[in-house]
Amino acid sequence: MEHQITAMVAQLTLEEKVGQLVQPELAELTAEDIREYRIGSALNGAGIWPHGRRHATVRDWVDLVDHFWTAAEQTWQGRPFRIPFMWATDAVHGHNNVHGATVFPHNIGLGAAGDPDLIRRIGAATAREVAATGMDWIFAPTVTNPRDRRWGRYYEGYGEDPALGHAYGRAMVEGLQGDVAALRTDHRVLATLKHWIADGGTADGRDRGTAHCSEQVLRDIHAQGFLAGIRAGAQSVMVSFSSWEDPANYDHTPGGGEPYNHKVHGSRYLITDVLKDALGFDGIVISDWDAHAEVSRCSAGDAGYAINAGLDVLMVAGREAWQSVHRTTVAQVRAGVIAQERIDDAVSRVLRVKLRAGLWDKPRPAERSLTRPGAPVVIGSPDHRALAREATRKSLVLLKHTPGLLPLPRGGRVLVTGSAADDLGKQCGGWTLTWQGDDLDRTDLPGGSTVADAVRAVVGADGCTVDPAPALGGPEEYDVAIVCIGEDAYAEMRGTVRPWRSIGYADLKQSYARDLELLRRLRAAGVPTVTVLFTGRPLYCTEEVNLSDAFVVAWLPGPYAQGVTDVLFAAEDGAPAHDFQGRLPSCWPRTRDASAVNALPAHLPDYRVPKEETPPEGGRAPLFPLGHGLSLHDPAPPGGPLPLHTPAAAPPAPRVSGPLRVLDAQGTPYRLRVGGHNTWSREDVGLDKPMDCLIVHAAPFPTPDHGTALRLRFKGNPAFVYAESPSGLPADLRGYLERGAHLRFAVRVLQQPSAPLHLACHDDFPAQPGVDLTARLRAAGPTDWTTVSVPLAELAAVGTDLLHVDVPFMLYTDGTAELEVADVAWQLV
Repeated sequence: MEHQITAMVAQLTLEEKVGQLVQPELAELTAEDIREYRIGSALNGAGIWPHGRRHATVRDWVDLVDHFWTAAEQTWQGRPFRIPFMWATDAVHGHNNVHGATVFPHNIGLGAAGDPDLIRRIGAATAREVAATGMDWIFAPTVTNPRDRRWGRYYEGYGEDPALGHAYGRAMVEGLQGDVAALRTDHRVLATLKHWIADGGTADGRDRGTAHCSEQVLRDIHAQGFLAGIRAGAQSVMVSFSSWEDPANYDHTPGGGEPYNHKVHGSRYLITDVLKDALGFDGIVISDWDAHAEVSRCSAGDAGYAINAGLDVLMVAGREAWQSVHRTTVAQVRAGVIAQERIDDAVSRVLRVKLRAGLWDKPRPAERSLTRPGAPVVIGSPDHRALAREATRKSLVLLKHTPGLLPLPRGGRVLVTGSAADDLGKQCGGWTLTWQGDDLDRTDLPGGSTVADAVRAVVGADGCTVDPAPALGGPEEYDVAIVCIGEDAYAEMRGTVRPWRSIGYADLKQSYARDLELLRRLRAAGVPTVTVLFTGRPLYCTEEVNLSDAFVVAWLPGPYAQGVTDVLFAAEDGAPAHDFQGRLPSCWPRTRDASAVNALPAHLPDYRVPKEETPPEGGRAPLFPLGHGLSLHDPAPPGGPLPLHTPAAAPPAPRVSGPLRVLDAQGTPYRLRVGGHNTWSREDVGLDKPMDCLIVHAAPFPTPDHGTALRLRFKGNPAFVYAESPSGLPADLRGYLERGAHLRFAVRVLQQPSAPLHLACHDDFPAQPGVDLTARLRAAGPTDWTTVSVPLAELAAVGTDLLHVDVPFMLYTDGTAELEVADVAWQLV
């Protein structure tokens, strides 16, 4: 194999070599691009489907992959060799970007199941479904060790215990790839261990943040899943967006310009010295989505410093950016900035992985054993959905139980209530058909069942009442209430809780607080209550536990809620059908601020808690420890209700005396930005030139009466335009509320919004409601300026936290609109 690789590398031009190292995104790539640039692989990002069709069929996917594969084959006609094309996708809990595919529980729930063989079977099932769409490579498993519950990707890890990550990293790679022979078949796919390294160990749980831990913690906590996965034969490792600040993380080209900013994507120490040399990893090291651009001395179109650090394949989304990376890399090699040997090493790794995957021997994507006409149906097969149901059942953790309550009888009168009772989005979480997974409906998940659906199937429609906000009478009205509560769906960036926020469930959002109030009402009415919590992370919910007769953590189980009712309800003969076997993969917080309390690792006798974490002692000791979970036969714990945590009272509101400037004739003291649909790296909006991206076009212009204005065109995808504190820190602006202030701005409407357009004052998780401006904007036209004035009391009433304001102005919509905005300020009345 190495002789084959050497021979091919010797015959490739520099441009062809670089083409093998650039991985564009489906929406920014054509077949002609593949032929011109000799592109070696491509990916589809979350929420990007063939021809933009959300419900694209399996055949649509196969035909698309086959189309690009054929273009690559044409590239090598007339040459003495060929290099097959690879397609990659984010299949992180099943083939989750494909309509109709089996969706498995997210990793945090699988961690609770504590069953490596289950993980191995899920990996094999996922591989079959990915292979059935003609794809070769997936970006899974995530083997991070999440250490701070505020992190928006917490659920992508199996739990805080490095031993669990070690066992599961090996098992999932074995399931996805199989052994050396199995990987060469068309039933398996290439696995990717991610994200190298310590993305779960950043200070304050910041996404793309900085880890300050020692190298010992880096190795003994954060590397364990990678070590096991590499031993199992993983052929790809994806690098983390995060940074590691440590003297060992050196600048590999000192004096070359802006100092190295410790981003792992630029770390020659972690990528080359450790991963490649010390660990002997000889597969592909791939970047995350446009992540090279966050390394100092790199940009969206220049990845030279990151390539020299050891990156082999560059995931670059935008068309202009990936073409620039290709041109710049070729030029830097010719100028000696990037050594030819570094490029040869990178392309050799790509060829090695393609050879190990048997791509030269596999038929074209449309003619493989799981894709050709007449092939067995694999996507969403009954066997795979039964496996997902089994995984759901095994992942449930029972935190509280009143002996004799569970399992519930299959007869009787059952109330199913709470914000998550009939909500597939809360069950599935992010990375489900779309990136954030927050806009799902039943048509997106064929065959899916909510808890309400699953309970009806058990007790019958006559015995089941589904009402998210019931009017309660006495205890005789219902035999039991199943109260389903849970977080709204989220993924990276949008799911991180800010450092100043509580991790109390009811503190996070008004709709969550209504779940707590519902539990109080049920307790007052005397109705026995079983609470089921859907969450991507442990949250403070002690009062919710106290108010429940049984409390079950279901994590993010996916769309097959029958796995929940399998355990909640008895079998036909009245005996337990299944017992609870899930155990906490992470400590459960005792207080609202215990976001980074983790168990002391038993395998490290000299372990010292890093400064990013809180020692698990005293008032911060876990409420429920790592590994906790009850069975149906366990006796009730002694003692009364669990102790509640009372938060400190807020200080008096600071006095205010004048307006708060946001945008006016003097410019803005804030950072103007755009985020939203598929905009993974948020875009800055300057006041000196236009900005255009997938979701918004923004152009500044002067006005005689209002100073600088912004013309904003929303293009029809979820998008938000906002003013952010440059420091990222919030300000206490409650004084404006006390003074009766309004948020005012001037507007001209060139195109009325096609969907509600909201005003908000946050950039926070979970997304708090805004004030719908649609009616106010109807009176505004394209010629004269109209003043929009919204009382802060109106924003406060929908849940805006004025104690912590880092974004004093935001407009967001899912539709199209074009408007001009100027003279934005908080004005005292």
